[in-house]
Amino acid sequence: MPEPTTPEPAATAEPKPGPAAEPGPDATTEPVGAAATSEPAATEPASTEPATTAKPRRRQARGERRIAQLLDAAASVFCSTGYTAASTNAIAREAGVSPGTLYQFFPNKEAIAVELGGRLLERWRESHGAALTEANLDLPLDRLLDAVLDPLFAFNHENPAFAVLVHGPDVPGQITVEFNALHAVLLTRIEEIIASFLPDAPPAERTRIATMIFAVFKAGLDLALAHEGEERQAYIDEIKKVMFRYLAPVVGLCPAGQPAAEQQNAARGAHSH
Repeated sequence: MPEPTTPEPAATAEPKPGPAAEPGPDATTEPVGAAATSEPAATEPASTEPATTAKPRRRQARGERRIAQLLDAAASVFCSTGYTAASTNAIAREAGVSPGTLYQFFPNKEAIAVELGGRLLERWRESHGAALTEANLDLPLDRLLDAVLDPLFAFNHENPAFAVLVHGPDVPGQITVEFNALHAVLLTRIEEIIASFLPDAPPAERTRIATMIFAVFKAGLDLALAHEGEERQAYIDEIKKVMFRYLAPVVGLCPAGQPAAEQQNAARGAHSH
């Protein structure tokens, strides 16, 4: 028989009247994501207590660990079932806690996704920021591709839930909006790098090249992540070859159609003088 499940509360449900419950040992001052999924509280009259009592309490370290545990479990469930089919009951089961414990921190699945998506987007921003630095522009093209692409492949391999939350159907709109904003920043940064190689190229041409680079990376990423171990690395190496053969003539390192080995030698020679 299927095991009974605890109904997931709707994001806009009003709390039922009754005696106030004491927070458990893991509870935080306020559930994570509550502000995004509940109505704002009514204005309270001015308190006669000292101002220090109005400051929110610091989250307990145990509560932070519990949140991290729930987010890890959510990432696993989202990857195995997709966002739409996932439930708070499945996430609680994956985390090894009761649904009631989960609800101490998150009011519903959407709040969990928004919190997890925000943290993954921050890591994604850091990964791209480290890859697309000015220091890497002085590298030969083949080493530049290593420096830029390796951290991005590593991030996506280590965080498979990222693709589920930014590209999957029915994900919270807040995640999509934040991803689109970061994606625009990334494309702008790639255009700036291209402009350093092609200062006289029209803006439309730089945009077109940047868009092609990202499209090749995205298509290659999906292919590489479908494999494991040495086979995945072999696909990553093939993607770098495609990128090199496309970019070398674009940035003027060698004539179009020159064999790959000669292109690489030309690239190294261009940066050795």
